[in-house]
Amino acid sequence: MTYLDIFKQLNAIPRPSHHEEQVADFLCHFAEEHNLTYRRDANNCVVIEKPASPGYENHEPVVILNHMDMVCVAEPEKPFNPQTSAIEAVTYEENGERWMRANGTSLGADNGIGLSMALAILADDTLHHPTLEVLTTTNEEDGMSGAAGLESDFIKGRRIINLDSEAYDEITVASAGAYMQKAKLPYHRISMPKDYVAYDVSVFGGKGGHSGVDINLGRGNAIKILANLLLVAIRQLNIKLYIINFRGGQAAAAIPGEAEAKVVVPIEEKENFEMLVKQCDEALMAQYSETDTDLEVTCDETVWNGTIINEEGTHLLLASLNAIPVGPVAMRDGSAPGSTLGSSSNVLTSNNIGIVKQSTNAFTVSIHTRSFDNNALHDMATNISQIFSLTGAEVECQMDLSSWQEEEDNEFITLALDSFQNTLGFKPKKVSMHFALEAGYLVEKFPGVHIVSIGPRILYPHSTHECVNLNTAENIWKVTLSLLKSV
Repeated sequence: MTYLDIFKQLNAIPRPSHHEEQVADFLCHFAEEHNLTYRRDANNCVVIEKPASPGYENHEPVVILNHMDMVCVAEPEKPFNPQTSAIEAVTYEENGERWMRANGTSLGADNGIGLSMALAILADDTLHHPTLEVLTTTNEEDGMSGAAGLESDFIKGRRIINLDSEAYDEITVASAGAYMQKAKLPYHRISMPKDYVAYDVSVFGGKGGHSGVDINLGRGNAIKILANLLLVAIRQLNIKLYIINFRGGQAAAAIPGEAEAKVVVPIEEKENFEMLVKQCDEALMAQYSETDTDLEVTCDETVWNGTIINEEGTHLLLASLNAIPVGPVAMRDGSAPGSTLGSSSNVLTSNNIGIVKQSTNAFTVSIHTRSFDNNALHDMATNISQIFSLTGAEVECQMDLSSWQEEEDNEFITLALDSFQNTLGFKPKKVSMHFALEAGYLVEKFPGVHIVSIGPRILYPHSTHECVNLNTAENIWKVTLSLLKSV
């Protein structure tokens, strides 16, 4: 059974964050089928143990780390329920290389490919390795509560291979800290005034992407664009606009490529409002002509006879979304954010508004802040919390993870570099990445651990454009086996 066979099985199991029970069951059954011992904790994190192969009994155990959840996003027209729908993978060739993507959804190669490799290693009794602990955590993509809740004796190994990286020719030796918070903004509804007309306003076509590794690519945040457009109508054109509903984004850790609102404006302001939307669409084409070419904004007149959100609730939502920064906020080299796209590893601090949802009496907004500077991380998180607090919102912290930096000269990293050299003929770069890794929790929870993070080339994770290069996946498979043997 190859890791691609296992990945196909994995993609038949719905596994959005917070709903990992089925995949945890799958992992436990997998262990039982291969006569391996396992443990499962209250958060559905699973560790499967495999004894050392002959000759490796006296070597230190090695942990292979992955997470079982995935960011589930789908194209607007795609019938897809994250809790019940399977992922439909498609393989194809491009420029002589093999790739895999999904049909209309995110693929889940982040981190399903790494997890599939770990399970394939467990299933293969011909390989050379020390005692293995395959640790698979839950909710990595939306708060890392699985890693945060691990008991201090859940694993024994202190050398961890993390297969949750997306840059094939790099070894991640440091990752940004992350702070996730959720704000609940209450509102009240009133009757719709006379002589008003309703519009459906949509921002769509954005590429989206991972709010860490893609944050430097200059892509539009559809939630921010829509909120700014409606606020300009109110503040600069003096249009007495009211919101009926507002929603956007599908995952807290993803740049939202779409957002929509239903609003009402006075009949006499129809022409001005429609002209503003047209101007906004033209501005988007110019601003994102190189980075987000399909981004659009439209408005369509519709019929509405129900209630609307009052003036205060409308203004508080739009003003708070407008006040919160998105994208890179500070660069590690001191340059101005946006002055050059460069690599996400050049970003010191960033922020993303990932989701706006609406219930009968409140909006819920999810915000994800990242930084290599823990003080800067908490300063920004505090400022955002205060902005929402001024609106009367309830603010809840969902994740507070410190940045992680591996020792530059530790033996485990040297072994990983040598495994690349001996297997593939090159040594990868050692990099710091602007995404959060569970390493930040593990180094605190399990003193003495050393971590290397590797993986195949995965493009556009957390988006419907997500794809994995299968040639690099095969090479990472070989490197992982070499590393286990050399350890």
